[in-house]
Amino acid sequence: MGTWGTALASNDTFADIYDTFFELYNDGLEVTNISETLIAKNQEIINNSDECNDFWFALAKAKWECKQLDLELYNRVKNIVETDLDIEVWRQLDANEKDLNKRKLVLIKFLADISIEKQKAKARKKKKEPKIIQPVFEKGDCITFKLENGNYGGAVVLEAIYDTQYGHNLIAATRINRVDKPTIKDFESASVLVQNFALWKDSPNINWYSPIRHKNVAHLIENIGKIKVDKIYTQFVNNTTEYGSCSDFDGWIIGQINRQFDFEKENKKLNKVIKIKELINNYWWKF
Repeated sequence: MGTWGTALASNDTFADIYDTFFELYNDGLEVTNISETLIAKNQEIINNSDECNDFWFALAKAKWECKQLDLELYNRVKNIVETDLDIEVWRQLDANEKDLNKRKLVLIKFLADISIEKQKAKARKKKKEPKIIQPVFEKGDCITFKLENGNYGGAVVLEAIYDTQYGHNLIAATRINRVDKPTIKDFESASVLVQNFALWKDSPNINWYSPIRHKNVAHLIENIGKIKVDKIYTQFVNNTTEYGSCSDFDGWIIGQINRQFDFEKENKKLNKVIKIKELINNYWWKF
């Protein structure tokens, strides 16, 4: 029993049952159905002498707050309090006399509270609709930006996930490093930036980008056009993702390109090459 105090709600069992009750209540379920569901799903707790009292206390308090405390449950709680069943559980768990007395006073007050019907039932809380965020780029967008060396770098948007709370784009940074602004042909023939500086080990810079801070860096980025991306990318497969994630475009995309190019000034360039064509075309090998 996870207990951190003598208060009625100061244990895991009470907190979990009470919170679950009102989650279902706010979802629109009827109190009777909620009660039946909680009892059916928590038989292990109900049959555990150390935890069952807290289960009934939580259920009774929740139903009382909804003005639907039934006589059977009230009498069950009344019996637990008046016969000191819960105090005996605490005593067997080596609670000291000071805590036993505090707990007893808490239970006496609780019983007194639920013995008087509430004047008004607790209102259901209306759940807020999650905010939908759309991705800032479209699939196939070719975006360019200035690097630390003054040249233009670039990245290709491989996927856009619409109508979610995150607005993710899958973005592949490239090895474009040009004095003049790159063209669509430059993007089509580009290679993906593969990183081996610091602790990176032949890691392609491909990330799911969340635009939560995008307004701070939008002025750094220019969209010069679009290439066709035939491949379809799914963010999660069995709750895992093949690629990383980031929300700092200037740090994890532009910044990583700068660091890799700086690293290569004094270190051997990687032999590993991944062409953008491999990532955009299902049949790239035919071309």
